[in-house]
Amino acid sequence: MSANSKGAIFALIAFALYSTHDVFIKVLGAQYSPVQIVFFSVLLSFPLATLMLMRDATPGTLVPVHPWWVALRTVAVVVTAFCAFYAFSVLPLTQTYAILFAMPLLITVLSIPILGETVRLPRWLAVIVGLIGVMVVLRPGASPLTLGHVAAIVAAVGGAFASIVVRRIGAEERPVVLLLYPMVANFLVMGSALVLVYKPMPIEHLGMLAVISVLAWGAGRLIITAYQSGEAGVVAPMQYSQILWAAGFGFLFFDELPDATTAVGAGIIIASGLFIVFREARGGGSKTTPVLRTRSRVGTPSTLRLSGLMTRGRFRDKPLAKKDDDA
Repeated sequence: MSANSKGAIFALIAFALYSTHDVFIKVLGAQYSPVQIVFFSVLLSFPLATLMLMRDATPGTLVPVHPWWVALRTVAVVVTAFCAFYAFSVLPLTQTYAILFAMPLLITVLSIPILGETVRLPRWLAVIVGLIGVMVVLRPGASPLTLGHVAAIVAAVGGAFASIVVRRIGAEERPVVLLLYPMVANFLVMGSALVLVYKPMPIEHLGMLAVISVLAWGAGRLIITAYQSGEAGVVAPMQYSQILWAAGFGFLFFDELPDATTAVGAGIIIASGLFIVFREARGGGSKTTPVLRTRSRVGTPSTLRLSGLMTRGRFRDKPLAKKDDDA
């Protein structure tokens, strides 16, 4: 089996775990506030984070090299986690994924002011087409725009911002810093708000929260293995397999059937995202390949943040084709 095939398989398994993770969030979200779900999922992830710290032989302290960027990213991760968990709780899975799939488009836009990227006409057209796809999913005027839709949009924007900041500072910050600061912030912020929304949880629901943490951590490890095995241009598109899991899980567990409009909108968003991914993979004018190198999972505060590792050159992102034009 080729290295790219192994990378793709690892990524497919990882995103299947992430999709299962989101099913548990949706189940618990029917009874509990996202504040409570985020708090306990982070709390139960601290033992795993401790293991990561024990294995990290990188010299240095936990004081960030770029405190303001780390602070901004931490705020973005906290907001993203809450909004993503809320969106998964109240929206059909396929709609939530379709909106979150706009992240590569937003990363492309944010790469201009934050990374100093030059985005040329083909990528701008892909961004515009992708945003049209988001509007198709939202269908303003034809159906009400709910708080769940707003939360999913905020999660996509926040996740894109958090990822692109890591692309800017990840080469100088320790991965454990990029992991622990958002985890501690989520623990403190959600813990402070927990007194307002807390509901006693039976042991089986606490077990589900533990499963959420383990699934997120395991999927994060598999994503890292996928990028270590295969080229980024092969591995990155595997995230879109989640739309198939969303359709299947939504039908099996929540009696959700994606309508034609959502399917069309999701198809437009995925097509534009794939264009940007493959454009970067073949060397289409991007110096920093911000989309390929910012593949952290949106809305999962307890998972490994692989973007910090990717900026250290530990992953293969050889171009799929030697083309430097951006026509």
